[in-house]
Amino acid sequence: MLPRRRIFRPASSPRAWRGPLLLLGLAAGAAVLIGGLGGPTQLFGNSPLEQDWSATPAEVRVVDGDTLRLSDRVVRLRGLEAPPRGEACRDAAGREFDCGAGSAETLSRLVAGRGVACRVRGRDRFGRGLGECEAAGVELNGALVSAGWALAGEGALHPLEDAARAAGRGLWASGARPPQAWQARR
Repeated sequence: MLPRRRIFRPASSPRAWRGPLLLLGLAAGAAVLIGGLGGPTQLFGNSPLEQDWSATPAEVRVVDGDTLRLSDRVVRLRGLEAPPRGEACRDAAGREFDCGAGSAETLSRLVAGRGVACRVRGRDRFGRGLGECEAAGVELNGALVSAGWALAGEGALHPLEDAARAAGRGLWASGARPPQAWQARR
């Protein structure tokens, strides 16, 4: 009688693969650990606490009354709050106007044809840099509050807001009514 021949091989046992898979997993874990220890420390958008950003006049765009685009970066002016575009205010005659657009127009006049330099410290909840900016020697944060088109958020700008209110500049013009949300402030 002839020896019996098997045509099909039996399936390999899952236990047979356990050893090589375990070794492969350990090697991958070690590679991740070693790579993580030697990798850069500034991952996932973390940035140094302070940065200097600047842009030429051609690279500066006004996004909003308190926000600028400097080339490919967006910076929000620190320590103030300007009305957003579309915010309704009333002038001395009682007519509604877009005070957010007025704030953006004032900022646009301050930076028109000038390069902008900003000292950025931190980020806001939208990931924009928060900074103190200047254009041709004019400190934009203070100038916007002083012109009456923004509220002071930090103590250093409060005297400028008080002076703008007393002089009736910008949104504090005689007979004008600032945005509803601002009327309850201070």
